[in-house]
Amino acid sequence: MNAAIRVRQVAKRYGRVQALSGVDLDVECGEFFGLLGPNGAGKTTLISALAGLVRPDEGSLAVMGHDVVAHYRDARRTLGVVPQELVFDPFFTVRETLRIQSGYFGIRRNDDWIDEILANLDLTHKADSNMRALSGGMKRRVLVAQALVHRPPVIVLDEPTAGVDVELRQGLWQFVRRLNESGHTIVLTTHYLEEAETLCSRIAMMKAGRVVALDTTANLLRLHSQHSLRIRLAADAVLPAALAARAKTGLAGEFVLAMENYDEMAGILAALQAAGLHVEDLDIAKPDLEDVFVAVMAGA
Repeated sequence: MNAAIRVRQVAKRYGRVQALSGVDLDVECGEFFGLLGPNGAGKTTLISALAGLVRPDEGSLAVMGHDVVAHYRDARRTLGVVPQELVFDPFFTVRETLRIQSGYFGIRRNDDWIDEILANLDLTHKADSNMRALSGGMKRRVLVAQALVHRPPVIVLDEPTAGVDVELRQGLWQFVRRLNESGHTIVLTTHYLEEAETLCSRIAMMKAGRVVALDTTANLLRLHSQHSLRIRLAADAVLPAALAARAKTGLAGEFVLAMENYDEMAGILAALQAAGLHVEDLDIAKPDLEDVFVAVMAGA
């Protein structure tokens, strides 16, 4: 497949801070791609460079084959960005805001598409409301709508559900999934790692301006994380030495033991039984992206 986004050896420095340091990245057409990292990792700087808001010191970026510096207009037309910050003009209604945004791309009389976006984002009843009268969650929906008015094939969502209630979050993801299924390339940054795990087929993790992990979500979960067995014993129980050496202490009376596979569970339970210990409760936890993220950041 052709790359929807291509990043080659991109570097950017702000004074003494190296925001990006030789980033290489491809996002294929039609992918749902996750871009994760702690605060200050360089995610927003990379997105700003893709949108042409920041010019890199070195390297090149292209969207749908258009270099973002040499062919800025063509690149920008193919990209829709939902920014992290709540930026809005307080003097216009929601519909007027979307019409103005359409005008930036030379698009007129597209109210049918605007109505469809408003309906999918549950904004129809706010179409004629002034932007400053909206709640934070509603304003964030409008930011999503603004990114979509020119029907871009590539959509970047920078923390789109920050401060958004659960109901809206679910509705937003249903809409974004439909966009992805219809062929749109989606790039998501989020601190809600369960969202990335559920939605993204491939993930890049950044730290200190570099990509430190890049693989499919399934491979990251398999290679960087383990199953764990959480066992609750009596409050004064003492684990056998062989188990104590590999166990982490949880809440009162709880122990957590990492497992490579489920076959290890029988041996653990047998050892507890041989020691005369009674298991009051147990739970098997599958590996999740949070475990992977912590492991990768610690080892990066």
